Amino acid sequence: MVQRARVSMLETPRGGDQTESWLISYLDVLTLLITLFVLMVSMLGKAEYETQTQPGIPSAEIGPKASGIQPRHDGLQPRFEGLQMEGVSVDEGEQGITLRIDDNLLFKSGQAELTAGGGEVIESLVPMLESFEGQISVEGHTDNIPIATARFPSNWELSTARAIAVLRYLSAAGIPETRLRAIGYADTQPLESNETPEGRAANRRVELLLKQTL
Repeated sequence: MVQRARVSMLETPRGGDQTESWLISYLDVLTLLITLFVLMVSMLGKAEYETQTQPGIPSAEIGPKASGIQPRHDGLQPRFEGLQMEGVSVDEGEQGITLRIDDNLLFKSGQAELTAGGGEVIESLVPMLESFEGQISVEGHTDNIPIATARFPSNWELSTARAIAVLRYLSAAGIPETRLRAIGYADTQPLESNETPEGRAANRRVELLLKQTL
């Protein structure tokens, strides 16, 4: 009996069992890796799809379609990019586009009648103003040096009269009066300090505020 048991143990191919067990473990691990890879690819594809379709998130596919949505004042500034004129500047703010004109281009000191050169300056702006659909607020500004004449008892009257003079020119040039308004601010809205001649010169100005209507 003992002898037969010894023969049986010798005849059993232990190496074959070990080899088969190793192959099964390898196949199990390989299957798990493939499954994990498929899951990762699937999750990445789903995340990319949700990003592309979620509102408000730009993507390569929806970017060109959304490019037509622009800020309210976008597109107005380029109309004035070619405006190269000494003493005239363009600024864009929350309220709209502002054309800022130094007063010495338009008026003589202490006066509110447009000079010949001032009329030419305003005339050069008319085509661009006509292409803009919205309200145009003509605003007069002065420095803080007091004025007291028979016609202009204070800077309030002077700034308002200058704004009205520009408004009348624009109206005569064909800009509808329903789109125009004139406001005088005197020295209440300075751009620079009135302590220097340069600052006072910057504060004496006429501004055309272009507001887009709703």
